Amino acid sequence: MGLIFYVMGKSSSGKDTIYQDVLSREELNLKPFVMYTTRPIRAKETDGVQYHFVTEEKLRQMQREGQVIELRSYNTVHGIWYYFSAHGEFVNLEENNYLALGTLESYEKMKKYYGEDKVVPVYIEAEDLLRLERSIKREKKQEFPNYDEVCRRYLADQQDFSEDKIQKAGIQRRFSNNQDRQVCMDQVAEYIKQRIGGHSER
Repeated sequence: MGLIFYVMGKSSSGKDTIYQDVLSREELNLKPFVMYTTRPIRAKETDGVQYHFVTEEKLRQMQREGQVIELRSYNTVHGIWYYFSAHGEFVNLEENNYLALGTLESYEKMKKYYGEDKVVPVYIEAEDLLRLERSIKREKKQEFPNYDEVCRRYLADQQDFSEDKIQKAGIQRRFSNNQDRQVCMDQVAEYIKQRIGGHSER
């Protein structure tokens, strides 16, 4: 049986870049566990890579068919956006290890669904000021920058990733992305390699 390595962290902690780097490392042979969202696709995103971008109607259909593992909704300045994960044809733990990207809340629901021994947390952290600077810089690149949404995400993350919630989720190992991102990516990759090796030896 394979493992699902679950990458998470606050907005602009660098988790997306780290996820992509680790996923591209052939020696790890990880498959992407792609989640779903009803929010609009952003510049430089690709459907089926960062997320499966679907309509609310498609979400309701998947719920009726019992495919949805967990579902979150966010009341943004553009309306309600949904993020969710689903088990289906893309996941085969009998043959593969997976790399997922999401929130602390979704990690706990994935752990409950698949079992605590199958979902491994990979928590990325960065200093608050650095994250805010990164968020603003990223938003500037959008065709229509929305700084209200940057502020909303920043404040929401302070609650969603509070120390109490991190401790309650049982997360012990953290990876710092305050300075050299390459060092952080290498540390994450080595950690995953060790966990796969230890798991396969059982």
